[in-house]
Amino acid sequence: MAGRDLGVNERAARVGPMLFVRLKLRLIAGNLRGNGARVAGFVFTVLAAVVVAGLGFVGVSALRFAPAGIAADVGVVLFTVFVVCWAIGPLLVFGLDDTLDPSRLALLPLTTGRLAAGMFAASITGVWPISALIVMSGAVVGIASGIGGVLLGVVAVLLQFALCIVTSRLVTTSLSGVMRTRRGRDVLAVSVVLFVLAGQIPNLVLNGGFSADPGRMLHAVASVLRWTPPGLAAHAVADGGLVAVAELLVLAVLVLVIGRLWIAALRRALVTPDASTQGASVRNSRGLLARFLPDGQLAAVATKELKYARRDPRGRVVWFTSLVVTGIMAFSLSRGEGMGGAGLVVGPACLGAVMIALQSANSFGIDGRSLWMNAVVYGTGGDWRTDLAGRHLAVATIAVPLLALVAVIASLLAGDPMLAIPGALSGWGVLGVGLGVGALTSVLVPYSVPERLNAFTGAVPGQGGLAFVASFGAMIGGGLLSLPVVVPVLLGATWVSVLAVPYGLLVAWAGRRVAGSVGFRRYPELVGAVSRGG
Repeated sequence: MAGRDLGVNERAARVGPMLFVRLKLRLIAGNLRGNGARVAGFVFTVLAAVVVAGLGFVGVSALRFAPAGIAADVGVVLFTVFVVCWAIGPLLVFGLDDTLDPSRLALLPLTTGRLAAGMFAASITGVWPISALIVMSGAVVGIASGIGGVLLGVVAVLLQFALCIVTSRLVTTSLSGVMRTRRGRDVLAVSVVLFVLAGQIPNLVLNGGFSADPGRMLHAVASVLRWTPPGLAAHAVADGGLVAVAELLVLAVLVLVIGRLWIAALRRALVTPDASTQGASVRNSRGLLARFLPDGQLAAVATKELKYARRDPRGRVVWFTSLVVTGIMAFSLSRGEGMGGAGLVVGPACLGAVMIALQSANSFGIDGRSLWMNAVVYGTGGDWRTDLAGRHLAVATIAVPLLALVAVIASLLAGDPMLAIPGALSGWGVLGVGLGVGALTSVLVPYSVPERLNAFTGAVPGQGGLAFVASFGAMIGGGLLSLPVVVPVLLGATWVSVLAVPYGLLVAWAGRRVAGSVGFRRYPELVGAVSRGG
């Protein structure tokens, strides 16, 4: 067992962190071998990380031209945001050390300390951790004062980076068992709503006019965060004196304490039974659509997708997030200035439609290995088109009333209930366009969805870039195709919204028709792409 060193051989005892680094690099290289789409996705991810690192470093370095007090306050807030994002990020999104689930390492003949050292080394191996370190390094240029500030600033940035890593590992390791249970994933699904709300509070406060002096509000927030661990790191960079040395010593002790807590959580996680293997009762019920649709492939697929939406936490996360984001946008627009008329209603409804349609950008991913059963019985491209039609029907069954509700609420906030009609029609049209584009990305850029990871992971380890390309392509393509019916409505020609639904249905039909033919021709590749373990 990994928690204790019970007579392991000398070779295992000599295993160091570099072995985990080489293992992670080989896993990445092996995943890219022989697959052009994955290589393209990986290249896109690297380029995105380089852009973020460059722009972030320049932006933080530009604090040098701001007043010293404001630069220090921004540094404190920025360092705190980094720690919070590293702590919560792995629970909400994919791509941040997806491969380091402690349950995968339980049988390795290594002590817990060696596992922790290896996991730490693997955690800092990747383009995004390096990108984050480069952005934080900009603080040495932007807020350091004198040579002492520069020298201590380098140490502070490294300690801040270590704090981000050990905090992230402590949170994910402590919650790893919970994240593998259905109830735990449901709790995390609710947590994402609270996280999105918390992230919008500053925007709502500023737009609502609650603070006439943003500088004073920034200083008030920074004064509170100043005594947190990331606040100590940022203040040490700005101070550069004996106080900074004391702050760095305190920060180093905190990093060690959190590291010890992580090792203790890792030891417990390695010997705790997996609660996700417990049995659960399954209801055998006939779906609502199956009662109205004739028996056949369309009804069967739609019913299956509705059950996925009800049981899979990933689906609930999408629906919850879509509703919350559109609600916040509608509230913010109604209180802001510079936009009026149909835009107050059409904007939130179309945004909600885009977010909902994005879950169809990889329609076959949720089926995983079981997709082969469909593939062996689908003898024509028409069968694949019917399958996609059933999936789209299931999404529309939930999305159509929700988008109508969003349009009604947004119109009431805007003070003109009649705008709910063009808002709902525009949202439905954009939904149809998004489903049509999603059908194409589902067969052109398919990827595997994790089976046992948390509800916020979108792709198996190594396919995060591919997932991003699929989602980004679906969003851009759907947005461009929606312009002919959305822009006129935003400009005041609300009668054009009558054409939005037929236009959306036409694009959805065309997308299914092309995707059905493509999927039938390359179904072996499609099945292989969505069948990777995770």
